[in-house]
Amino acid sequence: MAKLETSPNIPAADEFFAALLAAHEGLSKEESDALNARLILILANHLGDMEVLEEALKIARNPGAASG
Repeated sequence: MAKLETSPNIPAADEFFAALLAAHEGLSKEESDALNARLILILANHLGDMEVLEEALKIARNPGAASG
């Protein structure tokens, strides 16, 4: 069973955050929400591990549930 990585794990986190913000630039709230939904589904498909995805959902809903 894979474990959800909750510690910082993106080598270029600032660059990724800037790219994420740039992807949303000029979008309406609805377009931005749709981009986020598509990104979530793309990354969830890439992970492909239901246990990890369920743990991520739990932590996203209740940030205090993070154990890592």
